[in-house]
Amino acid sequence: MTHPIDAYMTYDRALTSGDMPGLAAALHADAVWHQPGDHPLSGDHVGQDAVMALLGGFMERSGGTFALSKSAPPMVNGAYVAVLVSFSATREGRAPLDMAGVDVFRVEDGLIREVWLYSADQSVEDEFWA
Repeated sequence: MTHPIDAYMTYDRALTSGDMPGLAAALHADAVWHQPGDHPLSGDHVGQDAVMALLGGFMERSGGTFALSKSAPPMVNGAYVAVLVSFSATREGRAPLDMAGVDVFRVEDGLIREVWLYSADQSVEDEFWA
């Protein structure tokens, strides 16, 4: 049985290296990504294709500048992995986005099954992605 941290690290390596097929493969077929906020990318995105389309939406809206990094080592509690992150992006006509957050992953069958995101200032993030 794959440990939740191993499943998260597979996802993280793929994300960090830009390996989109590897990233999709780290997701459960029925993955659910809970994107908070009140902007066009917000809401629950269900399934690998929907999650990958969401991630592509961040890159498209930011002109490829969206970047995410870990601020501390991942933390595990049972099937859950929590990660302190920093994320940034630029977009013409908007103040640059540079924010802290927490990403929480639920691992099932060795794959990322569910993701919840928390931002330090959701209203600033909403304005950026709107």
